[in-house]
Amino acid sequence: MEERHEGTVFRSTGKWAEVQAPDGRRVECRLRGKFRMEGLRTTNPIAVGDHVTWTEEEDGTGVITAISPRRNRIIRRSVNLSHEAHVVAANLDRAWLVVTLVEPNTSSGFVDRFLVTAEAYGVPTTLLFNKVDVLLQLGEEAKDLLASWMTMYSEAGYECLPISATEGIGLEEVRDRMKGGIHLVSGHSGVGKSTLLNVLIPGLEQKTAEVSEVHDKGRHTTTFAEMFPLPGEDGGFIIDTPGIKGFGLVRIEKETLHHHFPEMFRLLPDCKFHNCRHLDEPGCAVRRALENGAVDDERYSNYRNMVEEFDEGPYRAGGQRGGQGA
Repeated sequence: MEERHEGTVFRSTGKWAEVQAPDGRRVECRLRGKFRMEGLRTTNPIAVGDHVTWTEEEDGTGVITAISPRRNRIIRRSVNLSHEAHVVAANLDRAWLVVTLVEPNTSSGFVDRFLVTAEAYGVPTTLLFNKVDVLLQLGEEAKDLLASWMTMYSEAGYECLPISATEGIGLEEVRDRMKGGIHLVSGHSGVGKSTLLNVLIPGLEQKTAEVSEVHDKGRHTTTFAEMFPLPGEDGGFIIDTPGIKGFGLVRIEKETLHHHFPEMFRLLPDCKFHNCRHLDEPGCAVRRALENGAVDDERYSNYRNMVEEFDEGPYRAGGQRGGQGA
């Protein structure tokens, strides 16, 4: 009988996965034939962070024979129209979404689609507002913009940290919060993910892209998601992901979409109807909160846009506070 091994996927290219065994070895593994795409409406049946069972071949490679149930995941609509979704990463302790309000501008629509997915699949999320050193040089209007975004998301219930990967601002708190566990770092191209990872993991030498002046978006420098160990005795891992242009929702019901906006879900018991969707229903506590400023109007607008787009095909990021959409 073949000896079975347990391991964690550190890198996946679709056809092959790099699996780390308990003894620290990294083994290139392929999926057993009948697993590949069978019964899984995703472009990648295996994702970084997956816990797998594998057997070793004579040539030193491995064959994955089983994938353990995932405790959570980040999933988005795939650009490959022949499949439904793409699993970005699995079994996460926290996601860190890197946001920039300048060079380039991240849209609030993109942020909210990411956050809705993270809520739906049980992944706690922190927003990292990067390049604050650049933003704060632009005057009071830029400072007010940063304060507005941080207020919008902190009042919704999300941890927000202003940082500068190039200047080191706020990075000690990030390092401290990342001790132990598995952390996903995601965001648009050009927001400074690779620069941040190079600082958090010295010697990693991820390629860093210069932002295109023509399109105000960075070139993608990461091709596949990959997990890297954090330095120090406390351990922990970071999963780097390719820059994402748009974040399409998948496997989320229109009728319960509002459950994934924490500030709205908290108010649901105060609505007249238990199944209120906070659109045009009478006695809606969310719409009352919207009128008095307790619910942010841009978050609410993004919610309504998502509801309206459910029957219009794949999502694209939209909505931008004080800037252009991305």
